Amino acid sequence: MKKDEVKEEAVRVSGLYPKLHAAKQKIGKVVKNANNPHFKKSYADINALVESVEPILLEQGLLLIQPIESGLVSTLIIDIETGDKVVSSMRLPEIQDPQKVGSAVTYYRRYTLQSLLSLQAEDDDANSASATVKNTKPTITQERFENGLTQISEGKLTPEAFKQALSGYQLNDLQTKALLLL
Repeated sequence: MKKDEVKEEAVRVSGLYPKLHAAKQKIGKVVKNANNPHFKKSYADINALVESVEPILLEQGLLLIQPIESGLVSTLIIDIETGDKVVSSMRLPEIQDPQKVGSAVTYYRRYTLQSLLSLQAEDDDANSASATVKNTKPTITQERFENGLTQISEGKLTPEAFKQALSGYQLNDLQTKALLLL
């Protein structure tokens, strides 16, 4: 074996995960090319995602397929040398309207591909939805809050334990200010 051949052998990437690692280093951020008029935000559609990642995956000997089977939309990346694969799947909702099914398939293809490769392509639909979820802590009644303060003054509860118990609740301004005084 020649010296040059040994050097080339050492640089060659083999195995699914090293190939995925090499591909991810080349992919970078995906260009946002579509607009969501409802939220007035841009995102990378499925075509932009596939155009960005598929040539790089193929360079690494990785095949991208997105089959629909048994109600699941899946994204598979397969090492064509070994047959090893990674998969991300989402179950389709039960929808009768073919156009809505097609939209869901496209949406799920995009999300399973983004998820599988941890792509940096912001989806403003998801950001808006998660903003709603962030403030879903239950509120605590003033009576329960004051009961806790009474237990602290009677030595039955420590301020730290009270604050810990309240961490799962959304507090009003007055309750937040009262906690600062403890």
